[in-house]
Amino acid sequence: MSRQNYLFTSESVSEGHPDKVSDRISDAIVDKFLSAEPEARVAVETLTTTNRVVLAGEVRGPESITKEVMEQAARDAVRDIGYEQDGFHWKNMDVAVHVHEQSTDIAMGVDAAGNKDEGAGDQGIMFGYATNETDSLMPATLDYSHRILKSMAAERHANGNAELGPDSKSQVTLKYEKGKPVKATSVVVSTQHGADVSQERVREIVMPHIEKILPEGWASEIDELYINPTGQFIIGGPDGDAGLTGRKIIVDTYGGAAQHGGGAFSGKDPTKVDRSAAYVTRYLAKNVVAAGLADRCTIQLAYAIGVSKPLSLYVDFHQTGNVDPSKLETVLQDVIDLSPRGIREHLGLNKPIYERTAAYGHFGRDPEADGGFSWEKTDLVDTLKAEF
Repeated sequence: MSRQNYLFTSESVSEGHPDKVSDRISDAIVDKFLSAEPEARVAVETLTTTNRVVLAGEVRGPESITKEVMEQAARDAVRDIGYEQDGFHWKNMDVAVHVHEQSTDIAMGVDAAGNKDEGAGDQGIMFGYATNETDSLMPATLDYSHRILKSMAAERHANGNAELGPDSKSQVTLKYEKGKPVKATSVVVSTQHGADVSQERVREIVMPHIEKILPEGWASEIDELYINPTGQFIIGGPDGDAGLTGRKIIVDTYGGAAQHGGGAFSGKDPTKVDRSAAYVTRYLAKNVVAAGLADRCTIQLAYAIGVSKPLSLYVDFHQTGNVDPSKLETVLQDVIDLSPRGIREHLGLNKPIYERTAAYGHFGRDPEADGGFSWEKTDLVDTLKAEF
């Protein structure tokens, strides 16, 4: 029997966190390539530090995406985040591009040829998860952590608020009773601010966002509230700490409430199952919960490099299911082609839709008209209900 009464915590980081800056730049490069050629191959990593950005990786795509184009994409991303500081400025930072052609060995394993379908871009295991504890079918601790920071960023961009900087972090602890969140017991928000902004003023700015995002009455019941607990956060972003692509996988996925695979998402085109299979497992798990087949659902897929068919599909309802999980495993493989090509075509992933995913989570977002966050659709609900 799983525990029903406990405290659980998740954290989020803002678009200005150094690792998220790196994710944003890497995904901006992916979008550049896919805009020019939907079948382009991209695997680009980014390092950010004091007034310096370094890009490295492998690509196969149109010659029009030059090093100069990639450099400009990096500058545009940093400018959009809002970095115009002495230690990290979109205009003044040095950008080094060390990106080369994709390995022919990898390309040979992935490309379709003759009777061979397109294979997975690497081996790996991917997990998707959904829970009915929030409207987004995401863990509440992560959902609230994301939304607090997203609300703060929206105000900063809309009002040109120079009092706060782009770099911030949040952490929310909730009390669960009978498996459902009932109140917040602690909230932590650390945010970069101007040198002339007092901690009292920081608190005045941050508190309304906490109160707006948490359910009514929860903010007043918080036992422990920490806003900038170190007392000062002036130096931030890549100037305060180096950033790397892919270091915030738990923030990108389920906040520690569920398993996740070993591969990061950002900087990778959708032939990489690290990304596409993680998206499709979330898609399937979300549809399972939305269909009422379980209150919670984890789905795992496993792949081998160069092989199109998944090696395994596993479903776990965490003792909340209303149907036979082994039957569901068969049904899901009939409902959707889980080869890399099948996933990309079903979800429409060969589009420039990735830069927007780099902050505030890849999951729990609203599907967008141009195909962004297509893995958040619940268009399989009727099909799954009919099967059971």
